[in-house]
Formats: sequence, structure tokens, C-alpha cells
Amino acid sequence: MRLTAIETTNAQPAANDSADLAIAHLIGAASEGDAQACYELGVIWSTGSHGVDCDLIEAHQWFNLAAAQGHQEAAWCRTDISDEMTAREIAEAQRRARQWLGEQRKSA
Repeated sequence: MRLTAIETTNAQPAANDSADLAIAHLIGAASEGDAQACYELGVIWSTGSHGVDCDLIEAHQWFNLAAAQGHQEAAWCRTDISDEMTAREIAEAQRRARQWLGEQRKSA
């Protein structure tokens, strides 16, 4: 067996169309009031899965939206990540959640 070097100087990450579609589907479901979709978006942002960077503000926003609809696990996750966030970050996440709700009411 012969090993061959792989050129990586101009390497780019592979396009992740399926992950983009999954996130878009979840956002669509969340816009229709699906608490589970909001929870799953929170998981994606809190873990940095599906090719997104970990963003606790974004995760908190989605967990907050799910928890507001009675999703108990989302409320627990929101509490867990809050321990790693500053008061300003939490306030920003709450502002984004309120903004999302306001935009959803306008489109309804």
C-alpha cells in the first residue's frame, strides 16, 4: 500500500445542504408554533451541530420560545445554559425571543 499526500492549503468545508434544509424546516415549523421545533433549534445552537457555531444567545432564545409553550425539557436546557451566560447575554436572548414572537403575531 502506498500513502499519498492530500493537498489541503485551499480546502473548503463541504456544502451541508441537508443541514441547511433541516434548520430551515425547523424554523418554518417554529413559525407555526411548534414547541418541539423550537427546542430542537435550541439544541442545535447550544451544541453547535448541523454546521452552525455554538451560540448560547441563539440557543437561549429558542429554548425560551419552546419553554413559553410548555416544553419542560426546553426550560431545563435554558436554565442549564444560563449558568454559562452573562446577564447581558440572557437579556439579549430574551429580547430576540420577544422580537420573534412579535414578528410571528404580525404575520398571523
